[in-house]
Amino acid sequence: MMELRFIVTPFSFYMEQIAIYLLAINVATFVTYGIDKWKAKKAKWRIREASLLLLAVLGGSVGAWLGMRVWHHKTQHKKFKYGVPAIIIVQLILLGLSLWK
Repeated sequence: MMELRFIVTPFSFYMEQIAIYLLAINVATFVTYGIDKWKAKKAKWRIREASLLLLAVLGGSVGAWLGMRVWHHKTQHKKFKYGVPAIIIVQLILLGLSLWK
């Protein structure tokens, strides 16, 4: 009988962990942008801009960008309008450099 085996190398395990982390941080960032937009509409206590940008820097840049588009949130603030795409570009360059080696 033929048995299927998956070879788990340290590299594949590492990449799987990174993928799980990036998915989680991007979902959390997207939801956080939505919560902040809801709070803005209800004139409630808001999430600090520094915290929103920090989530993007920590790997949630795609979630931040999607949150800005879907929730129409922070789209006119220059630090978000230009900062979040800049963070995405830097992260893509770093990803490319890490995979290139």
